[in-house]
Amino acid sequence: MYFSLIRLRRDLSPTDIVSLGRSDGYRLHKMVWDIFSDGPDRKRDFLYRFEKLNGFPTYYTISERQPDDSTGLWDISTKPYLPKLVQGERLAFKLRANPIQSSKQERTVEELEAWQKSRAERGFKQNKWTEKVVRHDVVMEAKTKIDFKNLPEEKRPHVATLIQDAGLEWLKSREEEYGFSVVQSGTRADGYCQHRLYKSKSAKPVTFSTLEFDGVLTVTEPGIFLEKCLFNGIGPAKGFGCGLMLVRRV
Repeated sequence: MYFSLIRLRRDLSPTDIVSLGRSDGYRLHKMVWDIFSDGPDRKRDFLYRFEKLNGFPTYYTISERQPDDSTGLWDISTKPYLPKLVQGERLAFKLRANPIQSSKQERTVEELEAWQKSRAERGFKQNKWTEKVVRHDVVMEAKTKIDFKNLPEEKRPHVATLIQDAGLEWLKSREEEYGFSVVQSGTRADGYCQHRLYKSKSAKPVTFSTLEFDGVLTVTEPGIFLEKCLFNGIGPAKGFGCGLMLVRRV
């Protein structure tokens, strides 16, 4: 694996810098994909995190292959990435995640008929699955559970507290699967944001939400943590800059 810091070249013209600095979310997503794509059939084999440092677009990436810039726009620093971890080691971490919780619900008769019709039109085999997977944004779900919108203002929890509690619960529910344990008192969840990206003016938007985590964790299963968490990321929307965990020893 490789860890790369990809920064906009400082010798670009002011016009290029301003143009890239104002890029919308979908173009920022496409720029990093272009760096790693070597053909139209290439599947994503990298994680990335986008930030603006001093106004300059910057990507942190973890990938199976080294990035390759054919445009001449980027300054790329790459090094092998294979952290040596031990059980009980404490790491400071940063994570931008899409906080989605999945559950299964029974399809209604109308939904089942529409689903079977859609499968038939696409040439898929018919099956008897009566359940569907429903994905919930954990922050919005937390608001729904307490009927936040209709609560008297004096009885509403502070939004920052609601986000912190929902986000931390979501992250802790993944501890066993990903081989770590969150140090709860030292971990912050905030910066909740809903995104709507357009591939083109006429295209249906891509919608997702993000939550920023910043804190300390303990490695409980080094092999699992390395492979599942650091190399493959946490949660969905990885193609749009979610899931990459940056870590450092403390």
